[in-house]
Amino acid sequence: MDIDAILLSLKLAFWTVVLILPPGIWVAHKLVKLNKSRPWLEALLALPLVLPPTVLGYYFLVGFSGKTFLGIPLVFSFLGILIASLIVNLPFAIQPIQRAFEAINPEIREAAQVSGLGNWQIFRLIELPLAWRGITSAAVLTFAHTLGEFGVVLMVGGAIPGDTKTVSIAIYDKVQSFDTTGAGALALLLLVISLLAIGISYGVFGRNPTNGRGGRV
Repeated sequence: MDIDAILLSLKLAFWTVVLILPPGIWVAHKLVKLNKSRPWLEALLALPLVLPPTVLGYYFLVGFSGKTFLGIPLVFSFLGILIASLIVNLPFAIQPIQRAFEAINPEIREAAQVSGLGNWQIFRLIELPLAWRGITSAAVLTFAHTLGEFGVVLMVGGAIPGDTKTVSIAIYDKVQSFDTTGAGALALLLLVISLLAIGISYGVFGRNPTNGRGGRV
Protein backbone atom coordinates (compact mmCIF):
# COMPACT_ATOMS: atom_id res chain seq x y z
CA MET A 1 0.00 0.00 0.00
CA ASP A 2 1.43 3.36 -1.10
CA ILE A 3 0.86 5.44 2.05
CA ASP A 4 2.50 8.56 0.63
CA ALA A 5 0.17 8.56 -2.38
CA ILE A 6 -2.86 8.04 -0.13
CA LEU A 7 -1.87 10.90 2.18
CA LEU A 8 -1.17 13.18 -0.77
CA SER A 9 -4.56 12.38 -2.31
CA LEU A 10 -6.31 13.07 0.99
CA LYS A 11 -4.42 16.35 1.32
CA LEU A 12 -5.38 17.37 -2.22
CA ALA A 13 -9.02 16.41 -1.70
CA PHE A 14 -9.20 18.22 1.64
CA TRP A 15 -7.82 21.52 0.35
CA THR A 16 -9.91 21.30 -2.80
CA VAL A 17 -13.10 21.02 -0.73
CA VAL A 18 -12.06 23.77 1.70
CA LEU A 19 -11.13 26.23 -1.04
CA ILE A 20 -13.92 25.48 -3.51
CA LEU A 21 -16.98 25.51 -1.24
CA PRO A 22 -17.12 29.27 -0.40
CA PRO A 23 -16.94 30.47 -4.04
CA GLY A 24 -19.09 27.49 -5.07
CA ILE A 25 -21.85 28.60 -2.69
CA TRP A 26 -21.60 32.18 -3.93
CA VAL A 27 -21.72 31.22 -7.63
CA ALA A 28 -24.58 28.76 -7.08
CA HIS A 29 -26.59 31.43 -5.26
CA LYS A 30 -25.96 33.97 -8.04
CA LEU A 31 -26.97 31.49 -10.75
CA VAL A 32 -30.38 31.06 -9.14
CA LYS A 33 -30.91 34.83 -9.47
CA LEU A 34 -29.90 35.04 -13.14
CA ASN A 35 -32.17 34.56 -16.13
CA LYS A 36 -30.95 35.31 -19.67
CA SER A 37 -27.23 34.65 -19.23
CA ARG A 38 -27.68 31.67 -16.93
CA PRO A 39 -27.73 28.84 -19.53
CA TRP A 40 -24.42 29.99 -21.01
CA LEU A 41 -22.78 30.32 -17.62
CA GLU A 42 -24.07 26.90 -16.56
CA ALA A 43 -22.73 25.38 -19.79
CA LEU A 44 -19.33 26.98 -19.21
CA LEU A 45 -19.16 25.73 -15.63
CA ALA A 46 -20.22 22.24 -16.73
CA LEU A 47 -17.45 21.92 -19.35
CA PRO A 48 -15.16 19.85 -17.06
CA LEU A 49 -17.88 17.17 -17.05
CA VAL A 50 -17.71 16.59 -20.80
CA LEU A 51 -14.17 17.54 -21.82
CA PRO A 52 -11.64 14.67 -21.75
CA PRO A 53 -9.25 15.04 -18.78
CA THR A 54 -6.28 15.02 -21.14
CA VAL A 55 -7.70 18.03 -22.99
CA LEU A 56 -8.13 19.96 -19.76
CA GLY A 57 -4.72 18.79 -18.59
CA TYR A 58 -3.13 20.00 -21.83
CA TYR A 59 -4.61 23.48 -21.49
CA PHE A 60 -3.56 23.64 -17.85
CA LEU A 61 -0.07 22.50 -18.79
CA VAL A 62 0.22 25.18 -21.47
CA GLY A 63 -1.32 27.85 -19.25
CA PHE A 64 0.80 27.00 -16.21
CA SER A 65 4.06 26.52 -18.11
CA GLY A 66 6.64 29.03 -16.94
CA LYS A 67 4.20 30.49 -14.38
CA THR A 68 4.91 30.73 -10.65
CA PHE A 69 2.99 31.84 -7.59
CA LEU A 70 5.13 33.46 -4.90
CA GLY A 71 8.10 31.71 -6.46
CA ILE A 72 6.41 28.32 -6.52
CA PRO A 73 6.18 26.77 -10.01
CA LEU A 74 2.71 25.69 -11.09
CA VAL A 75 3.77 22.84 -13.35
CA PHE A 76 4.86 19.62 -11.63
CA SER A 77 3.97 20.94 -8.17
CA PHE A 78 1.27 20.37 -5.57
CA LEU A 79 0.05 23.96 -6.02
CA GLY A 80 -0.42 23.33 -9.74
CA ILE A 81 -2.51 20.20 -9.29
CA LEU A 82 -4.50 21.95 -6.55
CA ILE A 83 -5.43 24.83 -8.87
CA ALA A 84 -6.28 22.38 -11.64
CA SER A 85 -8.36 20.34 -9.20
CA LEU A 86 -10.33 23.42 -8.17
CA ILE A 87 -11.26 24.18 -11.78
CA VAL A 88 -12.07 20.58 -12.69
CA ASN A 89 -14.34 20.19 -9.66
CA LEU A 90 -16.42 23.33 -10.28
CA PRO A 91 -19.50 21.45 -11.55
CA PHE A 92 -19.34 18.94 -8.69
CA ALA A 93 -19.27 21.80 -6.19
CA ILE A 94 -21.74 24.18 -7.80
CA GLN A 95 -24.53 22.04 -9.24
CA PRO A 96 -25.72 20.32 -6.02
CA ILE A 97 -25.71 23.63 -4.14
CA GLN A 98 -27.53 25.39 -6.97
CA ARG A 99 -30.24 22.72 -6.97
CA ALA A 100 -30.59 23.13 -3.22
CA PHE A 101 -31.06 26.90 -3.52
CA GLU A 102 -33.56 26.39 -6.34
CA ALA A 103 -35.52 24.01 -4.14
CA ILE A 104 -36.27 26.69 -1.55
CA ASN A 105 -39.85 27.89 -1.79
CA PRO A 106 -39.85 31.53 -3.04
CA GLU A 107 -42.58 32.32 -0.52
CA ILE A 108 -40.03 31.80 2.27
CA ARG A 109 -37.82 34.53 0.83
CA GLU A 110 -40.82 36.82 0.34
CA ALA A 111 -41.92 36.30 3.93
CA ALA A 112 -38.41 37.12 5.14
CA GLN A 113 -38.34 40.33 3.09
CA VAL A 114 -41.72 41.38 4.45
CA SER A 115 -40.35 40.78 7.95
CA GLY A 116 -37.66 43.36 7.25
CA LEU A 117 -34.66 41.09 6.69
CA GLY A 118 -31.98 42.23 4.26
CA ASN A 119 -30.51 40.12 1.47
CA TRP A 120 -27.45 39.13 3.52
CA GLN A 121 -29.62 38.20 6.52
CA ILE A 122 -31.94 36.14 4.32
CA PHE A 123 -28.97 34.32 2.82
CA ARG A 124 -27.20 33.70 6.13
CA LEU A 125 -30.18 32.92 8.35
CA ILE A 126 -32.59 31.23 5.95
CA GLU A 127 -31.21 30.16 2.58
CA LEU A 128 -27.87 28.78 3.76
CA PRO A 129 -29.36 26.55 6.48
CA LEU A 130 -32.04 25.27 4.09
CA ALA A 131 -29.38 24.43 1.48
CA TRP A 132 -27.20 22.37 3.83
CA ARG A 133 -28.04 19.11 2.04
CA GLY A 134 -26.76 20.47 -1.25
CA ILE A 135 -23.63 21.84 0.39
CA THR A 136 -22.96 18.49 2.05
CA SER A 137 -23.51 16.66 -1.23
CA ALA A 138 -21.15 19.05 -3.04
CA ALA A 139 -18.43 18.55 -0.44
CA VAL A 140 -18.68 14.75 -0.56
CA LEU A 141 -18.76 14.55 -4.38
CA THR A 142 -15.86 16.97 -4.73
CA PHE A 143 -13.79 15.04 -2.20
CA ALA A 144 -14.43 11.69 -3.89
CA HIS A 145 -13.87 13.00 -7.41
CA THR A 146 -10.58 14.61 -6.40
CA LEU A 147 -9.32 11.33 -4.95
CA GLY A 148 -9.96 9.56 -8.25
CA GLU A 149 -8.80 12.25 -10.68
CA PHE A 150 -6.10 10.93 -13.00
CA GLY A 151 -5.68 12.61 -16.38
CA VAL A 152 -5.50 16.24 -15.30
CA VAL A 153 -3.23 15.49 -12.32
CA LEU A 154 -0.87 13.43 -14.46
CA MET A 155 -0.64 16.09 -17.19
CA VAL A 156 -0.08 18.99 -14.80
CA GLY A 157 1.86 17.33 -11.99
CA GLY A 158 3.47 14.25 -13.45
CA ALA A 159 4.18 11.51 -10.93
CA ILE A 160 6.59 12.98 -8.38
CA PRO A 161 6.47 10.91 -5.17
CA GLY A 162 5.36 13.00 -2.21
CA ASP A 163 4.49 16.01 -4.37
CA THR A 164 2.14 15.06 -7.22
CA LYS A 165 1.89 11.25 -7.21
CA THR A 166 -1.70 10.63 -6.09
CA VAL A 167 -3.49 7.31 -5.55
CA SER A 168 -4.85 7.14 -9.09
CA ILE A 169 -1.36 7.68 -10.54
CA ALA A 170 0.07 5.13 -8.10
CA ILE A 171 -2.46 2.59 -9.42
CA TYR A 172 -1.34 3.30 -12.98
CA ASP A 173 2.34 2.93 -12.05
CA LYS A 174 1.70 -0.37 -10.26
CA VAL A 175 -0.17 -1.75 -13.26
CA GLN A 176 2.70 -0.68 -15.51
CA SER A 177 5.12 -2.56 -13.26
CA PHE A 178 2.78 -5.61 -13.10
CA ASP A 179 2.13 -5.15 -9.39
CA THR A 180 -1.49 -6.24 -9.64
CA THR A 181 -1.79 -6.87 -5.91
CA GLY A 182 -0.80 -3.34 -4.98
CA ALA A 183 -2.91 -1.85 -7.77
CA GLY A 184 -5.88 -3.92 -6.68
CA ALA A 185 -5.60 -2.77 -3.07
CA LEU A 186 -5.50 0.90 -4.04
CA ALA A 187 -8.29 0.46 -6.57
CA LEU A 188 -10.45 -1.21 -3.93
CA LEU A 189 -9.81 1.71 -1.59
CA LEU A 190 -11.00 4.21 -4.20
CA LEU A 191 -13.99 2.01 -5.04
CA VAL A 192 -15.12 1.91 -1.40
CA ILE A 193 -14.67 5.67 -0.99
CA SER A 194 -16.61 6.35 -4.21
CA LEU A 195 -19.48 4.10 -3.15
CA LEU A 196 -19.65 5.80 0.24
CA ALA A 197 -19.61 9.24 -1.39
CA ILE A 198 -22.41 8.39 -3.81
CA GLY A 199 -24.42 6.78 -1.03
CA ILE A 200 -24.06 9.82 1.20
CA SER A 201 -24.83 12.21 -1.65
CA TYR A 202 -27.99 10.40 -2.73
CA GLY A 203 -29.04 9.68 0.82
CA VAL A 204 -28.62 13.24 2.07
CA PHE A 205 -29.60 15.30 -0.95
CA GLY A 206 -32.37 13.00 -2.13
CA ARG A 207 -34.52 13.48 0.96
CA ASN A 208 -35.60 17.06 0.23
CA PRO A 209 -39.38 17.05 0.47
CA THR A 210 -41.43 18.84 -2.17
CA ASN A 211 -44.36 21.09 -1.57
CA GLY A 212 -47.51 21.56 -3.56
CA ARG A 213 -46.33 24.49 -5.73
CA GLY A 214 -43.31 22.83 -7.27
CA GLY A 215 -40.95 24.45 -4.81
CA ARG A 216 -38.99 22.69 -2.10
CA VAL A 217 -38.01 23.52 1.42
